[in-house]
Amino acid sequence: MRRLSEAGTAWAYVFPACLIILGLGILPMIWSFILSLQVSDLITPPEWIGFKNYEVISRDPHFRAAVGHTLVYTALFVPLVIAAGLGLALLLNRRIRLIGLYRTLVFVPFVVSATAQGVLFSFIFESHFGLANAVLRWFSIPPQGFFTDEHQALYLLVLIGLWSGVGFCVVVFLAALQDIQEELVEAAALDGAGRWATFRYVVWPALQPVTIFLLVWQTLQALQVFDLVFVTTRGGPLESTTVVVFFVWQQAFQQFNAGYAAAAAYVLAFVLLVLSIGVRFARRRDT
Repeated sequence: MRRLSEAGTAWAYVFPACLIILGLGILPMIWSFILSLQVSDLITPPEWIGFKNYEVISRDPHFRAAVGHTLVYTALFVPLVIAAGLGLALLLNRRIRLIGLYRTLVFVPFVVSATAQGVLFSFIFESHFGLANAVLRWFSIPPQGFFTDEHQALYLLVLIGLWSGVGFCVVVFLAALQDIQEELVEAAALDGAGRWATFRYVVWPALQPVTIFLLVWQTLQALQVFDLVFVTTRGGPLESTTVVVFFVWQQAFQQFNAGYAAAAAYVLAFVLLVLSIGVRFARRRDT
């Protein structure tokens, strides 16, 4: 009876959270998958078409372009944000004057919402009256199109993402650096190891677990980038910054093709799931 009473008390605490997960997570996932098998605008009665939406997506050049833009963004953003975060963490892992202020300044962009970032940088990189072109004119450099140039817009989004994303990596790396035993570093110094050798053989092995975590986390974030694109470019110019999640939004809320949008979203979800499982098995094999 006592065990039953304890189980009942435990379920009383857990049950509300289970309802939230079920109502806001599992049921919408099931409903969206069913929606992906239909032609639906969420207003008129849907038409069941099976997996035809997925067949059309596999041949859709616009979806392929969105996938390509997403992969380019991810391939540039992820290694740069991790490298920059590691470099800054190494610089900030020192006992110098005002170090707390420097760490705070590095982290502040991370807590600024992507919407606010987009609005800020839209003003800075405005092609006619923006601050960036004003600075370029001061140095006698021709003005740039920035967000209106199809060859520059996607790379600008990467830079903006770096501005906000580096702070998170710095905090994680700093925590890992401060967990390294000082005795190991001192022993390496006594053995005659220089800074590079100490980093390579002492610091880097200790940082590998958090580096893998950041690699997976930032990859998942980059593949799902949306709000930055929505605020700054709206997928333009000439669809040069249309990423997968923005493509889903366009299909659902501009073209009212909710079934097709759900199918595109499930393609992305499947890729994220495969990526997560692959990393998990790779880590198990290493351990």
